[in-house]
Amino acid sequence: MPGFYADKQAAAPVRPEVLEAMLPFFSQEFGNPQSLHSVGQKAARALSKAREQLARLINCRPEEIVFVASGSEANNLALKGLALANQARGQRVIVSAIEHISVLRATRFLEKLGFRITQVPVDGSGLVSPEKVAEALTPDTVLVSVMMANNEVGTIEPVTEIARLCQSRGIIFHSDAVAAVGNIPVDVSALGVDALSLAADQFGGPKGAGALFLKKGTKITPLIDGGLQENNRRAGTENVPAIVGLGQAAELAAREMAEKSARLSRLRDRLIAGVLGSLDEVILTGHPVNRLPHHASFCVKFVEGEAMLLGLDLKDIQVASGSACTSRSLRTSHVLTAMGIDPAVAQGSLVLTLFDGTSDDQLDYFLENFPPVVRRLRELSPLYTKYRQEKKDVHG
Repeated sequence: MPGFYADKQAAAPVRPEVLEAMLPFFSQEFGNPQSLHSVGQKAARALSKAREQLARLINCRPEEIVFVASGSEANNLALKGLALANQARGQRVIVSAIEHISVLRATRFLEKLGFRITQVPVDGSGLVSPEKVAEALTPDTVLVSVMMANNEVGTIEPVTEIARLCQSRGIIFHSDAVAAVGNIPVDVSALGVDALSLAADQFGGPKGAGALFLKKGTKITPLIDGGLQENNRRAGTENVPAIVGLGQAAELAAREMAEKSARLSRLRDRLIAGVLGSLDEVILTGHPVNRLPHHASFCVKFVEGEAMLLGLDLKDIQVASGSACTSRSLRTSHVLTAMGIDPAVAQGSLVLTLFDGTSDDQLDYFLENFPPVVRRLRELSPLYTKYRQEKKDVHG
């Protein structure tokens, strides 16, 4: 039995080449990068190399990279740090309604400090309209944050247009690109962003390593006080092994992205066609075209997402229902709600994110086992029984 793991957004294996690069820094190369002696300077050179590797992936200067511990930390540093450092320019912060929970909760924190928050709506495919952002802008707007790609429904957002709009009005623009970097081309210079968040575990690197791109000259208030690490923007001894892994994963992503994207896009399209063709009352969520190459998401009517996940896991199939950061909350996805999907339908959320190891055989295995699991669950649903009866009455 081949099994089928399709929850890359939550976790994926570290690339062997990445692990190999990291291993010496747990033992032989154990120095602190802040130490002036030769042992510490070996670690410092490793950080510099990783900074250069990541800078090449997203096309920025190495000194514009701030290493952090996760995508969530990068988002918190961006939202809170940029708003606090620049509040003399205004106290209005604008975000989209489908931002990652780390962005939305950061705005709640800012609200307690007196900032005013505006959420821009999205359309039924999860797309943020630049026109809606323009309508939300006010003279006191200091910061706009719109993600580059949504982690729950895969929609790729028009970040370049929104960044250009903000730039023309002198407003700082941040993008959460955690789901995008390493999976699709991300060029911060071409995008025109002032800040951008990313995480290593989304492109073959280790958990616990992330970064914030911060355009030269952009003021930010550090959230962690202490030493002068990361050019006085993030105190604390650097996690050298994880950062080395991030750098190596970035180098591999830059080299392999085109081939990997083409292969995963083919598998994704086959997956979408197979799911929609095998069951009735299933809807594709997210934009049908402008979506991440490895991402497929659905709402399966008359079925609870958690029940699907457990039923599939018994078949050695691992998928997700909504974001990994909110999957245990048992609440309706704020992303699907913002897209106008009925809460009852949204409870049947199914998210599949493919990775390097996904094969056609595994896809075949999923497409063979997924429909029977859903049918068994629907047989237990009084709502589905009612739906079938009403459908039968209409068609005689």
